[in-house]
Parts: sequence; C-alpha cells; structure tokens
Amino acid sequence: MFTGIIEAVRRVAAVKPAGQSAALTIGAGGMDLSDVSVGDSIACNGVCLTVTALVPQGFTVDVSQETLRVTSGFGPGTAINLEKSLRLSDRLGGHLVSGHVDGVGTVTAVKTVDGNLEVIVRFPAELGRYIARKGSIAIDGVSLTVNVVTTDTFSINLIPHTLAVTNLKDLKQGNRVNLEIDLVARYVERMFDRDDQR
Repeated sequence: MFTGIIEAVRRVAAVKPAGQSAALTIGAGGMDLSDVSVGDSIACNGVCLTVTALVPQGFTVDVSQETLRVTSGFGPGTAINLEKSLRLSDRLGGHLVSGHVDGVGTVTAVKTVDGNLEVIVRFPAELGRYIARKGSIAIDGVSLTVNVVTTDTFSINLIPHTLAVTNLKDLKQGNRVNLEIDLVARYVERMFDRDDQR
C-alpha cells in the first residue's frame, strides 16, 4: 500500500529482457534504501514492484509480461516516480494507493495557468464510472485531485511543488500515463454488486 506522495524521481538504468518479461535496474539516487530489503515493494510510476536485489546506487525489479502490457513508462533512461510502501505509523498525505494500475490514459492537452500546469487526460472508457469531480486519482503513482470530468477525459492541476518533486513536469500531449482509480470506488462498486445479487 502507498500514499501517492513521491519520494524520488530516478531513471531506469537498464532493461534486461527475459522472454516476454524484463528485469529493470532502477537508480535510487538520494532515496534512502537503508530500510529496504529484497522482497519489499516499491511503487515505480505507480506500479507496485518487488525488489529482487539491492545494487550500488539502486535496486532491481522483475516486470511480468502482463504488467508491461497494461502499463507504460519503463523504457531505458525513463524518469520514474518512486515511493516505498506505507508503514502503519506513516502519515497518509495523499490517498490510499494500491500500486495496481487500472488502465493507461493519454495526455490530450497541457497548459500553464498562473504557474500551475493544467493537464487533460483521456481515460479508457471502462474507468469512467470511477472518476469523480474532486475525487482522487493516481497518475504515474502521484496522488491527485480531479478537477473536471467529461465523458472521456478529466483534468488535474499540478502545483509548483508537485512539478518540482515528480516526473509530471515533463508531461506533453500524446504521453501515456498509468492510472489508478480511487480504492474506495472499487469497494463501493463491489458492495453494490453484492446487493444486486441478493
């Protein structure tokens, strides 16, 4: 479990294909890995991945064929958002993020407004029912608030701090981004489904 509050932005240092899967080496840079062990989870661009080894200045993870198929952002040299898993004693500064990507969206517009960045994202049709104005959504692992929702897009506003500490400052029209809907929305839907089956 994660909060969507990014701890570091680092690059994919190497990608080693393993059949249809891949092993990634990710630079940790200034991120403290002293409390990380093999088997721990780290969210990489919003994807919960398991640390397979600690290496000088970074760590390695394995990414399955399915994960590569349903996510984006793991090419060599790509800057990715990193967050270690949540401890029970941590503050929940963002919202509960599972690290299980629900779909890949496409950035349709980016514009600067009063020092902030307004970003419009087209989402897969099947996610529309879960996205609500003023609700939470994670984009590449970053906890954000939805401003406006249409039939197939939503907009978010990135403040200067978010731009400074995440890779979202580099977003451009046409970029693909990992989306995770609000965890609460999933459970609300499940509760209604169970009620309908009675």
